[in-house]
Amino acid sequence: MTESLTSIIKKHLLINGEWVEAGEYGSLHSPYSGDMIAEIPLATAAETELAIEAAIDAQKTMSKMPAHRRAEILENLVLLLQDRAEEAAEIIAMEAAKPIATARGEVSRTIETYKFAAEEAKRIHGETLPLDAARGGENRLAYTVREPIGVIAAITPFNFPMNLVAHKVGPAIASGNTIILKPATQTPLSSFFIAELLLEAGLPAGALNVVTGSGRVTGDKLVTDDRVSMITFTGSPAVGIGIRSRAGLKRVTLELGSNAAVIVDKDVDIDKIIPRCVTSAFAFQGQVCIALQRAYVHEDVYDEFVSKLINETKKLTIGDPLDEKTDVSALISSGDVERAQSWIKEAESQGAKVVAGGNTEGNVLYPTIICDADSTMKVSCNEVFAPIIVLNKVTDVDEAVELVNDSRYGLQAGIYTNDITTALNAAENLYVGGVMINDTPTFRVDNMPYGGVKESGTGREGLKYAVEEMTEMKLVVWNRN
Repeated sequence: MTESLTSIIKKHLLINGEWVEAGEYGSLHSPYSGDMIAEIPLATAAETELAIEAAIDAQKTMSKMPAHRRAEILENLVLLLQDRAEEAAEIIAMEAAKPIATARGEVSRTIETYKFAAEEAKRIHGETLPLDAARGGENRLAYTVREPIGVIAAITPFNFPMNLVAHKVGPAIASGNTIILKPATQTPLSSFFIAELLLEAGLPAGALNVVTGSGRVTGDKLVTDDRVSMITFTGSPAVGIGIRSRAGLKRVTLELGSNAAVIVDKDVDIDKIIPRCVTSAFAFQGQVCIALQRAYVHEDVYDEFVSKLINETKKLTIGDPLDEKTDVSALISSGDVERAQSWIKEAESQGAKVVAGGNTEGNVLYPTIICDADSTMKVSCNEVFAPIIVLNKVTDVDEAVELVNDSRYGLQAGIYTNDITTALNAAENLYVGGVMINDTPTFRVDNMPYGGVKESGTGREGLKYAVEEMTEMKLVVWNRN
């Protein structure tokens, strides 16, 4: 591990380009070992107010900054992050208990996300409009431009503490906005790290401000303040719905919960898909919005699927996130372990069968496979956010589609089939934000549109699409008479 990460560190708030000592600090502990790893500032409403004022003051500078300069800042960040990629991965592994190999993958994606953001900074444009298509529109020239929306409050979760920050900070900078970033309480170190690099990359003072602490203090201030033009939030549906109800007329994008499902048709080569299904269900302990939580498998191949999934799952290595061999480590908190265990026990008491895992060791929940869970059980109908997958037998794909849609959520779904008509019908009838054909719902690359329907949220991420969310369209009409 990098030497600087082996001792307890003390971080400060980033306000107007300066590291500001807070009035109060809290302790940050490793989810895996329980050891204290950092002291983190707990921002007050007054300190959050200073961050908002700094973002407002910097807005004119950012909105007038030429596209090539915004792109250059993001390109500089990419180079700095590439040079310190291993340090970044160790930070993620330490604060989130993400296995180091998986953490490196997140850093690679983060680098690519900022590359996409730099490219999108140069692609923001409007269009000309043929007003003479309407009576009375003759001799007029019309065009649209896209302008930055203003001050953006970005509230991010623990599970991708670097890349999900990039999906908010990257497009905000690309489009000329200023940002107040409130990272998850458990994973603020990744945000402080990126903020340090952005200052070094040339981002103007006040364009990015980082405030940490209680959501009831800092979050509420950001959500309700009329000077904040947009909230971009990734987290739980309950919090997201509360944000939308209190945000007034500001723009809100929400990436919320999911209980993502895959359909396995009878014509599929089970051996080819099992490793992918195991990775999709259990990578980062299932703490992924599009982790594979439900599988609906055709009755002709169900027994084979269950048997081979169990055997492949048993190959996973459980342990310290900083160990190169670890596949699965600790959940983010002891409370999440207790919740997941209670859901497993509820499923068992109601007739479901736990055919693998279910046991715990510290904050580690061993990868768990449950069969025959009714759709009303919490492990099936709620977002489990733990290394748990539920398997159910179906008679055909139409039945499976109905079961996938029988959910409050609709982020992404997958289907494995060799029949093109079946695939197209599923793509049409699945009520989700994205359908992955011949893959699990866990597929995501960072330039694609990403978001859901129902309680999975509103709006879309993915750099081009986030830029659209973070800009306002202005119409300009010239009368040539």
